[in-house]
Amino acid sequence: MDSEDGSPLGYDAFRRTCRSHTVLEMLASKWVYLTVCALRRGRLRNGELARKMEGITPKMLTQTLRVLERDGLVRREVFPVIPPRVEYELTELGQNLAGLLSQIRSWAEEHTPEIKEARGRASADHDEMAAAS
Repeated sequence: MDSEDGSPLGYDAFRRTCRSHTVLEMLASKWVYLTVCALRRGRLRNGELARKMEGITPKMLTQTLRVLERDGLVRREVFPVIPPRVEYELTELGQNLAGLLSQIRSWAEEHTPEIKEARGRASADHDEMAAAS
C-alpha cells in the first residue's frame, strides 16, 4: 500500500508516528553523512576516517560507526593481527545511500556562496530592523 505521496509499504514520514523517523533522524547527523561519503570509495581504517573528517572526535567517530554498522550501512572487519586492525566499508545498502548523499554534498558545495550571500542579506535586514525599533 502506498501513502498519499507514493511512499512504499505505507510509510509516511509526515505522520507523527511513522517508524521512518528513526531513519531520518540517523541521516540528519552530519557525521553519519560525512562518514558514509568518506567510505564511498572503499575500505578505510578508523585513523584514515578520522584524518579525512576534520573535527570529529574519536568518541563521535566510534559512535557514528556503531550506528552505521547497527543499521546495516557499514560492515566492520577485524583482522586477527597484533595490534588489531579494523577496517570499515559500506554495505550494498550503504553504497546506495552514498550515491544520494554525494549528490547532496555536491549541491551544497556548489551553492554555498549563494547561501552565504542570502544569510548575509538576512542578517543585514535583521540588523536594520533591530536598529529601527
